[in-house]
Order: sequence, then C-alpha cells, then structure tokens
Amino acid sequence: MLRISIQTILRGALMAGGIGIFLAASPLGVAAQDRTPMRIAVEGAFPPFNYRDANNKLQGFDIDIANALCEVGKFECQFIIEKWDDIIPNLVADKYDAIISSMSMSLERRQKVAFTEKYYNSPSVFIVRKDSSINDVSPAALSDKKLGVTSSTAQESFANHLYPEMKKTIFRSSPELYKGLADGSVDIILEDKLAIYDWIANTKAGSCCEFKGPDLVDVTYFGEGAGIALRLDDKERLTRLNEALKSIKADGTYDMINAKYFPFSIQ
Repeated sequence: MLRISIQTILRGALMAGGIGIFLAASPLGVAAQDRTPMRIAVEGAFPPFNYRDANNKLQGFDIDIANALCEVGKFECQFIIEKWDDIIPNLVADKYDAIISSMSMSLERRQKVAFTEKYYNSPSVFIVRKDSSINDVSPAALSDKKLGVTSSTAQESFANHLYPEMKKTIFRSSPELYKGLADGSVDIILEDKLAIYDWIANTKAGSCCEFKGPDLVDVTYFGEGAGIALRLDDKERLTRLNEALKSIKADGTYDMINAKYFPFSIQ
C-alpha cells in the first residue's frame, strides 16, 4: 500500500446525539492555533471513498483527500459522520462547514450549496447479477423489473425521472444496496461506478455481478463530478479549498492517494 506525505491517522472517536465525531491530527510542526477550524461532514458508509474500519476509524479516498487539503490549506479539521439524508440541510444549518463525501454536483444541489472545483469524476452505471437475463437497460425494457437505488442520491433522482414505471426499492446505504442485488431482493441496481468497482472487482460477494449498459453521464442529475460542498456565502473557504486542491494535484499528492485506491486515474 502506498504511503502519502500527510498524517492520515485519526484520533479519538466520540459519539454524540447519533453523530460520529472524529478529530484529525494536526500536521507536525504546525500549531493548531495557527490553523482555521473546519468541520467536515462525511457519510462514513460509502467504501472505498469513506467508511469506518474494524477499529471504527474513518478511512477512504475522501478522508485522505480531506486530510491533504487540511494540511495544504492550513485548516484544523474535525470529521463528523452524518446521515446522507441530513447532510445538506445540516450544512446549511451551520452544524459543520464542508461536505467531503463524494457528492455529485447536480443542478439541484447547486441551488442549495456552493461547490469547489471537482476532485474526481465518475459515471453512474447499472449493475445486474451475472445470471440475469437483462441485456437492455432502456426504460421500456426494464419497466417490469425491480430497481434498487440508495436514498437521496443522484441515482435515485435519475431513476425517478427517467424510469418512472419501474418498481423501486430504496436502500439506506451502498453496502445494503449491494447486498440487495446479490441476494435477489432487486433485479438491477443503479450506482456510482467507482464506488461499486472495488466490490465487484475485489470481493467474493461482488463476483456475482457485473456492469450492464453504457456509462451514464447526465449532467442534470449527476453533475460534473464530485465536489466539496460549502454554504453559499462561504466565499473565503471556497477559494482556499480550490487553491489547496490545485496544489495537491500539482505536487503529486493527489496521484498518490488515487493510486492507493484505484489502478487508474479518477480525475
């Protein structure tokens, strides 16, 4: 496993009111009082981007990127685990300052929050079991099938608008979505392609299933990649995070984090 030049060790896990709070260690040699506090919300249930390991510590691509941005941008960062359905409302309500949780920058979300430049891009895709008879993923062909999607995602919105005739099962998290496909609770699922890649390619459970149909890149629903969400009036933080993102891409830090999780570029 590649090592990166930032501290990614998280210390302490506190649970308060159902929200998990994880404190990120400050980079060595930089006093906390010289850094700007930033509370970062993540779902913590979207591997390999953000998840809790066996020791209940946050891990994943989003977490490593966030830590790199905190170092370069001189932020003192605190991670807060939040339910996906509540993540934008609670950002707007000032319960945290940023969302770094693989959020696609859809037109609907842009009306509620501001986004940085994208920090990765991924299409969505349909997935079926390998023994499935499904070959055509058009709305007409799937009208009598049961579709699984994760709650409050761009995939759910896309399916509701473009596949209105399909019966749908709404799952609370991606791991539950994948299990629903594997055990036959649904016939087909719609998911972010990078998010499910590791499950299909590297797990025994995921060997049951395969991608079906073309990549879906509809900007209306899926936006132009994943960005960091901020409150609309948080202009200074937006500028600092964009500068930090540009810096980690230029100095190779981004590429090292990318290689830790994917054998191909996701920029």
